[in-house]
Amino acid sequence: MEIYKQRSWWKLLLGVGGIAIIIITLLYSNYLARELEKSEQKNQLIYLKALEESQDLSDLNQDIGLLDTILQAFDLPVILEDEDGNLISEAWSPEENEDQKFLNRKKQEFLDSGKKPLEGTGYARYFYFFNSELRGKITYFPLVQALMVAMFIALGYYLFSTSRRAEQNRVWAGMAKETAHQLGTPISAIIAWIEHLKLNAENDPEQQEIIQELRSDVGRLELIADRFSKIGSAPKLQSENIYEQLEHARKYMQRRASKRMKFDFQTSATPLYVQINPHLFSWVVENLIRNALDAMGSEGTIATQIYTENNYVCIDLSDTGKGIASSQLKTVFQPGFTTKKRGWGLGLSLAKRIIEEYHQGKIYVKQSKLEEGTTFTIKLLKV
Repeated sequence: MEIYKQRSWWKLLLGVGGIAIIIITLLYSNYLARELEKSEQKNQLIYLKALEESQDLSDLNQDIGLLDTILQAFDLPVILEDEDGNLISEAWSPEENEDQKFLNRKKQEFLDSGKKPLEGTGYARYFYFFNSELRGKITYFPLVQALMVAMFIALGYYLFSTSRRAEQNRVWAGMAKETAHQLGTPISAIIAWIEHLKLNAENDPEQQEIIQELRSDVGRLELIADRFSKIGSAPKLQSENIYEQLEHARKYMQRRASKRMKFDFQTSATPLYVQINPHLFSWVVENLIRNALDAMGSEGTIATQIYTENNYVCIDLSDTGKGIASSQLKTVFQPGFTTKKRGWGLGLSLAKRIIEEYHQGKIYVKQSKLEEGTTFTIKLLKV
């Protein structure tokens, strides 16, 4: 389980790093916005002073060239209100600058924001200054950057997960096929020796019975090798009665279980067909039963319940074992997960691969309570 703790820490560190970037950007953007606001306020005062001076010089018929240049260079949105309440502006389009309803609406927005207009002189009684477009962009920049950072993290996580999953699939497929290949040579040799023993013990019924049991065990090894050889390639699916398949698995596992173990498998005279690969599907069921036996020790009950749900045939396989902690439910199907002292923790991971990738079905923990038991659900497409 250490590998998943480390992975959780990396996810936490990435999350904290992303939040830190967003907070730093937000603080710095607010700092820039405040500095820009101070600069704009100075420009507003310069504008008011230039307007006042230009009016005084105009009354004296003096040149206002420099002041006019200052006024023309002022680029902040502003509305001027005269003594009669008329609004004047050049900040928007020509049509909007002439539209008193539009200007009154902008004025009301200014007042609703809690700001106060600056008092003017002459024909301009009040000045309503608005934020520049640049300040608005700076204000919203943290939100844009947060979205971009989130998208980048999501894309990176997706690509990393996809790459890691593809690499795991290649490793598992290669390991499985190599295992099947390595098993093939000793199995062939054992079969040859069994045939030799049969010839030497033709008149010995007791030896023949032992040889038959050996042949059965070798047949089991051949089945295991065949299962491994199918990992990494598209297995052939065929229509099978789900009750018969579960019964085969029950008989095989019950012979190898404690006599105090009770197997309560649902049966039906009416067949229910699903598309499966019998060798791989029996592997999944046997793995779940084996885990249930390990969880219960020497006594308990393993039961199945079969029902249909939309286009799926659902199989609930329950045990009365020690259960799974809620904190472990998200990792039970990940490679390396195991509650046993021995084992690689690949059984449930391979089961998920077989059901979801090869059979287009679903497998998950339906419920689990500590010291009460666990129920796994397998969903297969109904024929």
